[in-house]
Amino acid sequence: MSPRPVVLVTGAARRLGREIALHLGRQGWDVAVHHHRSGADATVTDLRALGAGAAAFAADLGDEAACRALAPAVVAHFGRLDAVVNNASLFEPDHAADFSYAAMERHWRANTAPAIVLAQALHDHLAARGAAEPGCVVNLLDQKLWNPNPDCISYTLSKAALECATTLLAQALAPRVRVCGVAPGLTLGSAQIDDARLAQLQSQALLGYGARPADVAQAVHFLLTARASTGTTVLVDAGQHLQSHERDFGYL
Repeated sequence: MSPRPVVLVTGAARRLGREIALHLGRQGWDVAVHHHRSGADATVTDLRALGAGAAAFAADLGDEAACRALAPAVVAHFGRLDAVVNNASLFEPDHAADFSYAAMERHWRANTAPAIVLAQALHDHLAARGAAEPGCVVNLLDQKLWNPNPDCISYTLSKAALECATTLLAQALAPRVRVCGVAPGLTLGSAQIDDARLAQLQSQALLGYGARPADVAQAVHFLLTARASTGTTVLVDAGQHLQSHERDFGYL
């Protein structure tokens, strides 16, 4: 069994998930690096260079059988699992006018259901292990839940369901598992938002600057170690949720 606590970070091969994984590796965690298609060799190599135990685990979280097999695979490799960070996410823009069952199902399967399954798996593992300390699940949400606009309806509904699941799981899995959320604001660019536009939008935040990936990773680490916190969400958005926008950032 690993002598260090082990955290599973989903979608950890790149972008925000990679930043979270590397930050936790620096803070004394061994990291199970989940990926789907991206390939996680670079993240695993960088974690090992930091002195952390690390291994890659491929799974399509939208496939229930593959999702249910993920936590046992992590336990088989490390001998333990202490926390899960549900970072992997699907973002496909749609609107009320072109909403479909298929789009909603894709987002539900990627953004909501896996977090519930992995929380359940962590709870069952800790019970079987007889762990003395509670485990923790941190779900990555979105500041737009506190500042809604009608864009990206399937994505937003899936994250709203995940926010509600954070509360329900905190109740259902206590005292063995704490369940919390981190809601980032606009943190990274995308196909819709290049670096120049990102800087411009972030400069309009209440604090005059935007959240960085390191800020989100720091909040995740705080909640993983905040033994008296459960069923709560930390917003990491430089105040963006306090500013009303009629459209999603990609359309402003």
